[in-house]
Amino acid sequence: MRFGASIWPWKWDEPYDSAIRRIGRAGFRATELIAWDEVSFTEYYTDRTVRELRQVLDDEGMVLSQFVVKTPELASPDADRRQAATDLFKRGVEKTVALGSPIINTVVHYPFALEHPALMDRPHMQTFSRAVPSDLDWKRNWADYVAALRTCAQAAEDGGIKYSLEPHPFRYGANTEGLLRLIEAVDSPALGINLDPSHLFPVGDLPHIAVYRLAPHVLHCHFSDNDGETNVHWRPGMGKINWTHLLQALKDTGFDGVVSLEFEDIPGVSRGTRDDHGAYHGNVEATPGFEDEYRIALAHLTEAAREVGLTVE
Repeated sequence: MRFGASIWPWKWDEPYDSAIRRIGRAGFRATELIAWDEVSFTEYYTDRTVRELRQVLDDEGMVLSQFVVKTPELASPDADRRQAATDLFKRGVEKTVALGSPIINTVVHYPFALEHPALMDRPHMQTFSRAVPSDLDWKRNWADYVAALRTCAQAAEDGGIKYSLEPHPFRYGANTEGLLRLIEAVDSPALGINLDPSHLFPVGDLPHIAVYRLAPHVLHCHFSDNDGETNVHWRPGMGKINWTHLLQALKDTGFDGVVSLEFEDIPGVSRGTRDDHGAYHGNVEATPGFEDEYRIALAHLTEAAREVGLTVE
């Protein structure tokens, strides 16, 4: 297995070439890139930029473990919006293949594409709700969503890659039970899971139990620590997740992919140019202190992985 680092906490907005180099020189052997919207495909991920990014990865001895695509309308009740989302996903498949990554990723989606209060607005207390209309057809929305996922999974399969769904609070597939139900309903060999313990732990799952239950569908991992109550993403060792148990579960189930560190809620994180709540203070690029947190985590997790018998490249 390899340890990597998601690109966006290091540099939120494009271009990403310098951030890839920085991640590689911090000791990581993989990264993930992201397309925030349709504009990213047309204005950034051009054929020339794709070639340049692949060269940067090769120069640093790194792999692109996942290409992340944002498709918020995939569970919309509007058929045209769902179609637009699946079309965008298919463009993502093309870019994933062109970039040389084996996996395309999305988070699971909100029912009816309803927006909820941003989790980052309440990093320490999430006692809020959202009113919904009483006449929504939940069975129809579930069926429409599964059909859209099936189309996306088929596009990934046709492209010779895998599709990793990532659990997330408040959405379809928020916990292990929801993920298993989606996998069964979509029934595609291309569909798997991006295991994110900081998304599973606060909704009541023990991450290592999730690994055992979701095996062999775990394609990729995001690692960050969590307090079990909120959606915070801290350095492992700063929260309540038992990392030895989690790494042992990965070893026991034969995981040999990439574990990508994703610390979105620590000082110095990049969130573009705007100030936001909590730890977000408008850093175009992550600070040196942020990078130190990653180096500490890499050393700690590498030792812990080897102690349970995992081979770390």
